[in-house]
Amino acid sequence: MNLYPKLITDALATVIYAGTKKNIIESEMLADTPSINGNSVTIVLIFPRETDPFLKSTVKAAEAAIHYHVGKDVEVNIKLEYKSAPRPEVEDLLPGVKNIIAVSSGKGGVGKSTVSANLAIALARLGYKVGLLDTDIFGPSMPKMFDVENERPYAIEKDGRQLIVPVEKYGVKLLSIGFFVGKDTATLWRGGMACSALKQLIADADWGELDYFILDTPPGTSDIHLTLLQTLAITGAIIVSTPQQVALADARKGIDMYTNDKVNVPILGLIENMAWFTPAELPENKYYIFGKEGCKNLAQEMNVPLLAQIPLVQGICEKGDAGTPAALDENTITGQAFLALAQSVVTVVNRRNKEQEKTKIVKTK
Repeated sequence: MNLYPKLITDALATVIYAGTKKNIIESEMLADTPSINGNSVTIVLIFPRETDPFLKSTVKAAEAAIHYHVGKDVEVNIKLEYKSAPRPEVEDLLPGVKNIIAVSSGKGGVGKSTVSANLAIALARLGYKVGLLDTDIFGPSMPKMFDVENERPYAIEKDGRQLIVPVEKYGVKLLSIGFFVGKDTATLWRGGMACSALKQLIADADWGELDYFILDTPPGTSDIHLTLLQTLAITGAIIVSTPQQVALADARKGIDMYTNDKVNVPILGLIENMAWFTPAELPENKYYIFGKEGCKNLAQEMNVPLLAQIPLVQGICEKGDAGTPAALDENTITGQAFLALAQSVVTVVNRRNKEQEKTKIVKTK
């Protein structure tokens, strides 16, 4: 049989690559002219990444097309190359990140995202390198809280990989699924899709060197939390609750999620949010509208630090909605409270790292 390159490329032109819905040649996946040695043909196919879901089926289809269109006796050798270097192993995902802190709550509506945003900004104001990941795939709020809803992160090539560049605001590197979907669009994804998107925001982003990587987690316990525990060695968790009993009951579940034998993530402390109401015109007055010191009592019961009691002040909500979080102004009650919280977090993290071993990533069976 007389083989020549065009016979091979014509055969490959009949193979559709599902990733582009075009054939292999149109998709520019053939790296070079096919190499022919007697009855043996060697081709090099380029795929976007090693984990391409269409890789195996495309390779089989290419080999079958050559056998069908050129000859069933042709010996076909297919080599693979990748546009992007493979994602590092889980243990090596964020080598430049020193501390990973999950801000969590048992239930929604306790101000966890407000605490996350202000903690990140306060740590940055103390001079630390800070990243903040909005892991609430279904209800992302960080783009609005940082007044960057119209930002669209771009990708750069680094070390042979395409990496997303986080948005930077107020000294904090920020990523959220909210940057990639419309702000008024509901995210209707199954759990697997949401977890895959979250992994991309962690593993395929250029986070660089960080002293603190804050994870604003969704309320409750879910697939998202399990994905985080299986992807990152979390230094410790901070539990946010209001003083009311129903919130405290759910806070206990959040604590259990991190401290059970299969997870073993240390609880760095509790934050009592909306601890009391202080009207702007009466800054010295405290009204305990959600109960008094419920979170403080829970912290004592669980033998963990109470990191802060954050008052309920109208300005916190207004500043969050305006994209200028309270921690930016240290001359306010809440601004001072969040800076004090950041200092407390630095203290407990340093103590935790000195006294306890590094957290291990949760392994799947």
